[in-house]
Amino acid sequence: MPAASRATSPNASDDSSAYDAVIVGGGHNGLVAAAYLARAGQSVLLLERLGRTGGAAVSEQTFRGVDARLSRYSYLVSLLPQRIIDDLGLRFAVRKRGVSSYTPTVRDGRPTGLFVGDGTARTRESFARLTGGEREFEAWERFYTMTQRVAQKVFPTLTEPLPTREELKRRIGEDDTWEALFERPLGEAVEEYFTDDLVRGVVLTDGLIGTFSHAHDPSLLQNRCFLYHVIGGGTGDWDVPVGGMGALTDALADAARSAGARIRTGHTVQRIDTDGTTAEVRYRTDEGEGTVAARRVLVNASPQALSQMLGGEQGAASGAGRRGESPVSGSQLKVNMLLRRLPGLKDTAVDAREAFSGTFHVAEGYEQLAEAHRQAAAGELPGAPPSELYCHSLTDPSILAPELAAEGFQTLTLFGLLTPAECFEAGSASERDALRDAALARTLAELDRHLAEPVGDCLAHDADGRPCIEAKTPRDLEGELRLPGGHIFHGDLSFPWAAEEGGGRWGVETAHPNVLLCGAGSVRGGGVSGIGGHNAAMAVLEAEGGRVAAQVR
Repeated sequence: MPAASRATSPNASDDSSAYDAVIVGGGHNGLVAAAYLARAGQSVLLLERLGRTGGAAVSEQTFRGVDARLSRYSYLVSLLPQRIIDDLGLRFAVRKRGVSSYTPTVRDGRPTGLFVGDGTARTRESFARLTGGEREFEAWERFYTMTQRVAQKVFPTLTEPLPTREELKRRIGEDDTWEALFERPLGEAVEEYFTDDLVRGVVLTDGLIGTFSHAHDPSLLQNRCFLYHVIGGGTGDWDVPVGGMGALTDALADAARSAGARIRTGHTVQRIDTDGTTAEVRYRTDEGEGTVAARRVLVNASPQALSQMLGGEQGAASGAGRRGESPVSGSQLKVNMLLRRLPGLKDTAVDAREAFSGTFHVAEGYEQLAEAHRQAAAGELPGAPPSELYCHSLTDPSILAPELAAEGFQTLTLFGLLTPAECFEAGSASERDALRDAALARTLAELDRHLAEPVGDCLAHDADGRPCIEAKTPRDLEGELRLPGGHIFHGDLSFPWAAEEGGGRWGVETAHPNVLLCGAGSVRGGGVSGIGGHNAAMAVLEAEGGRVAAQVR
């Protein structure tokens, strides 16, 4: 392998054959890494397989002839540190949701539900209406005061070198809290704090987002997922990206280009060859094949994809201390809808605009979640699939054309839980389509149980007269975005500390010193956070002699 000569300027000609860093993959983490490294004076080339950057964080006109830009895959922001926005000078904003959640149910034959938001007094009143007393609300306040203390202490560590387990435990400093969230299955804490089935379910759902697990899973996978869903920003808030998720990745691409990084779409990386000091990246385009040399390669793809790029090398990503190359499976059904109007609710105590402006929980009682897991674990689609919805356009109408907004059109995003990829295994495309259709029909039927009219009656239609609704299973996401097994986190999440053996300082290191993971597959990399890209860039710059503070900020 020829040595990679160091490019002296990020503004070298387009035909430069060597760079300080080649970044594989133009999702949000790859763009973050490119922007940081270019701002620090590195010559950077980013290669993206698709015809656009953004990965799963994009805004698209999903339905033909309808001017509504939906966040087609990922859709809310929680884990993105303000530090990254400030460091890179991003023109990007989020809006807070005034409502946290609404969860409908039926009690004693009447529709009711749990409304969380619009101030403490209203939330307390909703708890009392549902449960008949003050106990559950007081337990709710104690529990989430505890998680917020954890968030304030853990979230800042995500953009620092990995702490050890003991260092993080000392930082949290509360043995009871550590035991409840880090040592014992989450279900034990949920059952100790709460008695109401619906309240228990609402709490547990944050441990099951895109994750196939259950309340008493001894692996604590549900605890790990829960942690990442309650620590974002040090508050646990989930915010609405103004302009949709594509506004973030467009801003990141602009920042990377402005700093001198080159971005090339339509470039599929086939192989990475490295001797630990220099590397060659081989890629394919519609015009043919090419090779580029680099001192370092940062891979914004899954550990499984990295292994393939390195020629099927087993254990190639194990240095990141998180996931090897074992098969993984996603566990979600993503549904995008455009409505002519929001449907009303059977629970007339809550207005639909309020209910859908937060997270709208469906079939997420504690026992319902347990039953759905049991059915899916047996390879069956859950009879009552749990799901969560929210209406982006209520908080940010800018994603709709003005005439649609004026007519009352709204978007609706649904994220289904506990529907693992194995539930969609089939021999033919038509059989897979039938399984997707069945999952969608069951999911919408559960939603309709709580609506004054079926959601299907409220759907807009596209230019061809078809209802504006699309559903994507884990297998669809695997095919479209190359997510391994359709897993939105590239595999099981890990606790945010260094592995006892083989872990790196930043959680991005691999078996090769000059090849780093910079995506969701790195430790602390899951979600739309940019943390994987940030930490890979920090690892590079630290190795270059600590130029971060002087040149990046």
